[in-house]
Amino acid sequence: MSLPLDGKRILVTREQEKATDFAKKITDLGGEPVQVPLINITCKRPINGDFAQQLSNCNWIFFTSGNGVSCFFQFVKHDAVALENVVQTKIAVVGNKTDHKLKEITGRSADFVPSSFDAETMAEEFLSQYPTDDHFLLVRGNLSRHVLPERFKQSNKTFTMLEVYETHKNVKVKPLLQCAITNTQIHYITFTSPSTVEAFVDLIGVRNVAPCVCIGTTTEQRAKELGFTKVLTAKDFTINGMIDCIKQDVMKRKDEKNDEHTDF
Repeated sequence: MSLPLDGKRILVTREQEKATDFAKKITDLGGEPVQVPLINITCKRPINGDFAQQLSNCNWIFFTSGNGVSCFFQFVKHDAVALENVVQTKIAVVGNKTDHKLKEITGRSADFVPSSFDAETMAEEFLSQYPTDDHFLLVRGNLSRHVLPERFKQSNKTFTMLEVYETHKNVKVKPLLQCAITNTQIHYITFTSPSTVEAFVDLIGVRNVAPCVCIGTTTEQRAKELGFTKVLTAKDFTINGMIDCIKQDVMKRKDEKNDEHTDF
């Protein structure tokens, strides 16, 4: 009995540290992952003010990625801030993966997780559920979108933005990416963030050689803006959701092929 992704070569573009799990899931389903990490993510020292003081002044901490959680708590440890004091503050996270990272590091889950894992839903649902809450700390990266700060500004909320990590395109992989796209048959290109889409285009331009599978609507929007025409988007904004999306497309293509060869 064949596996769902038998014979499918899938380009994995996310950062190296997180690509391994994605690649293993593809392999377990019979696919062939081609790992080309298009971005590098590194923690950076926050430069805007006293870190401990900012923590003591906020009522909510917002995390929009697992990278933000990891780097934030590196600085908590570095500054000898008592972890128990931090985790007593209410915490909002953008999705289940970020919540998992929070629990892995602190032992506690978030107080708020939106029903859909994107910043627009996060802002809308949070402001609806906690209309009077104020004084937020937004933990971010250098390329984070401005959805939360703009919505909080519109709602007259007091907030501070804390940049704790940087995302850069991995220019060293350009020859590897070029080879993967031009010298082999890629069946699906996966993008797990707008940053991976942008890095791909910066390195070799738009290549509509295969459907690109996006982790969510934000990444989908950026892919379409930059010129990708064959775009699939996971219903569940996770790696598992992306794999389900690929499996469904593979099955759809098989059904269409079978219909073409049916005699009536």
